[in-house]
Amino acid sequence: MDTEELVPEAKKSSVLATYASRIRAFSRNARLYLLSDAIYGIATGVFQLLFNFYALSLGYNEAVLGNMVATRSMTGLLMALPSGFLTDRIGRRNSIVISIAGYAASVALILVYPSSAMLFAMNIVQGLSQSLSGVAMGPYLMENSQEAERTYLFSISSGLRMTAISIGQWVGGFLPTWFALRLAINAMDTKAYSMSLWTVALVSFVAALPMLFVAKNQTKTADRPAFAPLSFIRKHPGKFQKLILPTLITSVGAGLIMPFMNIFFRNVHQQSDTSIGVIFAWGSLAMGLGLMIAPALAERFGKIQIVVVSQALSVPFLVMLGFSPLFGMVLVAYYMRTMLMNMSSPIYSTYVMEQVEPDSRGMLASLTSMAWNFGWALSPTVSGYLQVQYGFGPPYVLTIVLYTIAIAMYYLWFWRPELKKKAEVSG
Repeated sequence: MDTEELVPEAKKSSVLATYASRIRAFSRNARLYLLSDAIYGIATGVFQLLFNFYALSLGYNEAVLGNMVATRSMTGLLMALPSGFLTDRIGRRNSIVISIAGYAASVALILVYPSSAMLFAMNIVQGLSQSLSGVAMGPYLMENSQEAERTYLFSISSGLRMTAISIGQWVGGFLPTWFALRLAINAMDTKAYSMSLWTVALVSFVAALPMLFVAKNQTKTADRPAFAPLSFIRKHPGKFQKLILPTLITSVGAGLIMPFMNIFFRNVHQQSDTSIGVIFAWGSLAMGLGLMIAPALAERFGKIQIVVVSQALSVPFLVMLGFSPLFGMVLVAYYMRTMLMNMSSPIYSTYVMEQVEPDSRGMLASLTSMAWNFGWALSPTVSGYLQVQYGFGPPYVLTIVLYTIAIAMYYLWFWRPELKKKAEVSG
């Protein structure tokens, strides 16, 4: 009896010890990236919460907001391949520094010159910045990690970022009220939102500083032939299609709902800015928790298995989120869907990077970025129109259908072949 009681404790201790050893294995370059990404996450958390409200206070409606998101994502789509080549030439570190600085500058210019033309122009700049950092991140983490700790680094990077975003969203929910009290204005006044968003620009500039201390990686990406990855795609066209298409389908679904969640809570459930900030913060913490536990689960059950199971379990909560009339149930659904749907993202990113040769990782990261940005370029405009005409119902239905299709692709293309191989070996 005593021995049986000790077994679960021993397993728990073993899991924690493994987790700690993987974290200790992180390189100095990886740790500096995590620090930079955490600071940047705080800034983006404030921006994600308040920018839509800032734009609405300037007189724009949901359709225009959808077009802004689409413009940013379309830029990311068009620049993904050039960004892949650029990161190979100037290096992953320089790419990340430039992207953060560009993001900070774009926020500052939006606040100084809040015209319609400037808002769209700076959404283009943000698309460029996000494309550059998004393409550089995966190869950077691959180059600065070993196989043993790699899955943990990808997941902890995403989890830490989401935790930082939750802090930014939490703080962001209170910033307009704080500035409004000191300026003797309404908390929903444009000036209150503007002053709050200045913190985004300032904190973003600070986030670039740790990356300046990153040691140059030994991988000589600049010496590689510019079109070497294209030869790999020609040799393995089916592999790239299968790796990227589920991401494309998921992005189309996500772009219908995710950019408008703050508006959904305000218009459908009559929540205040402060309450929405708290909701978003807890949602990001839930996502961060899922991201932190994901690598241990993937190590035990398999990467693609966790991707399929976690995303499949999120779909019922998405249904509840979109259509439950009870706000308490909506909150539970929001947190559970956020955690389950997103915990597999770094796991799949690691899985994808492991499927190709090192010379092809930049290209694959570019194509994955293109796939993700395609959905976000297309969907927000469609969703903005549907919201104005019919409300949030149709966008939620479309998102549920698209997520289900993507999950089926993961299962049919990756998990089922693994099951067949195991059956052939055992048979």
